[in-house]
Amino acid sequence: MSIRYTERLAEANIEASVGSVGDSYDNALAETINGLYKTEVVRHRGPWCNIDDVEFATLEWVDWFNNRRLLEPIGNIPPAEFEKAYYCHGIASASCNNGSLTSNCISKSVPNKFG
Repeated sequence: MSIRYTERLAEANIEASVGSVGDSYDNALAETINGLYKTEVVRHRGPWCNIDDVEFATLEWVDWFNNRRLLEPIGNIPPAEFEKAYYCHGIASASCNNGSLTSNCISKSVPNKFG
């Protein structure tokens, strides 16, 4: 897995922010997300009956994290909506303006059990 990851980064002309070639496990951002996931899902919603329950809860959390989590630095909208606005109108329209996003691609988000 980590070798493919490194190869893909090289193909995209992206420098890895890792300690050694092929070793992505010391990436601080990945560790932060993993810690957040463990705190919010694994420890908070357990104990788990089986691996299927953990996998389903993981899918729910990732969906919430990307599509419904409100992120203050981008105007209290979900990351997926900000990304949609970026690709819909370009970077100029997808920038924050006094705490709000200036794009008609943005819709109101519905929070769920994570947010």
